[in-house]
Amino acid sequence: MHYDTALRSYASKRIEEIESADILVGIPCYYSERTITQVIQMVSHGLAKHYHDRKSLILIADGGSTDDTREVAKEFQIKPWQEKLIIIYRGPAGKGTALRSVFETAHRLGVKACAVVDSDVRSITSDWIKYLIDPVLENGYQFVAPIYLRHKYDGTITNNIVYNITRTLYGKRIRQPIGGDFAFSQDLAKFYAEQDVWQTEVARFGIDIWMTTNAITQGFRLCQSNLGVKIHDAKDPVQHLGPMFRQVIWTIFSLMERYEDYWKKVRGSEPVEIFGHENHVEPEPVNLDLEGMIQQFKVGFRQFSPLWKEIFCDDCFEEIRKAAHLRSRKFRLPIDTWIQILYELATTFHTWTANRNKLIDLMTPLYYARVASFVRQSWEMSSEEAEALVEEQAQSFEEHKDYLVTVWDEKSGQLSKSRGK
Repeated sequence: MHYDTALRSYASKRIEEIESADILVGIPCYYSERTITQVIQMVSHGLAKHYHDRKSLILIADGGSTDDTREVAKEFQIKPWQEKLIIIYRGPAGKGTALRSVFETAHRLGVKACAVVDSDVRSITSDWIKYLIDPVLENGYQFVAPIYLRHKYDGTITNNIVYNITRTLYGKRIRQPIGGDFAFSQDLAKFYAEQDVWQTEVARFGIDIWMTTNAITQGFRLCQSNLGVKIHDAKDPVQHLGPMFRQVIWTIFSLMERYEDYWKKVRGSEPVEIFGHENHVEPEPVNLDLEGMIQQFKVGFRQFSPLWKEIFCDDCFEEIRKAAHLRSRKFRLPIDTWIQILYELATTFHTWTANRNKLIDLMTPLYYARVASFVRQSWEMSSEEAEALVEEQAQSFEEHKDYLVTVWDEKSGQLSKSRGK
């Protein structure tokens, strides 16, 4: 079913009654009864502390949780002069639809700034609200991406795929393109709300990378804000990241098709201004199942290697084959091979018009291999040292961009010829 709005009639009516607001803070949530109270509390404190004289609304956009998420949110008392609205959004299940309801609300209330914070962040402070919203209110930025201090094994999709590809394609060093906590201006909220993507993977977990990519390619003014340590319900890739991984990768590859003319002209990258927090502490550890990831890769090799041999160039496949026969202690999938894998997969996605889901599934064991390799390489490093390694890898992605353009054009040319026959 196609919905022309994410707002149900009762939410719409309440927004009409509120009429206008200066600041909106959206909290997308789903089964968040354990963490939602602290998040609302910090948002309420932050708005009171830094924007006491501004009219503010806290919008809790729930995905239909059957625990007590909405009841707990309802019971928490915010400051008397602040508004709170708790809704069940309408549309495909996922964070993207929750954010669609936030974009629509921001536009309808004519807010000056809007922030979004995840409902499972345990390290949120009242100052996060200032760090996110100030660049919009005080400096005229239209999109604020987060920077966090994260443990070296938190954010494996970001560190091994999303940061590298986004930076290389679009030329901006946005460190957390899928960070989850953002701020934006009313005109950008309007732009987002008007896009026709709400029946796609963007409506699920693809939303964060879609927001970041559109902010860059549409020429909105962007910056980053350092929020300090991020502590949330970190997920072990082997156990939990399947659907998220697929939806994020699907969205990245789809956006590459849409903005092909843009990214092909970009070479190198430039830093993006940073505001906010400045302290450095070591984040709490995140444990990964290293043996489990290596095992998943080896099972994937046995299952998919004939297809991998077809998709990847000979050198690339040979490195994958070698890695599949390594013992855990010596396990390694080189960064140059990983870059080839991602670039060749993006190109294959572009030329495969059918079975794209299958292609993403083929990629998952390779992702486990690369994360395992990164874990092995950074085993003795602090999170700060591992961060330097991430930067080094991102630089390698940039240096190999011509390879991406070459294979993209070659495969596109082959596809055009076969269609012309």
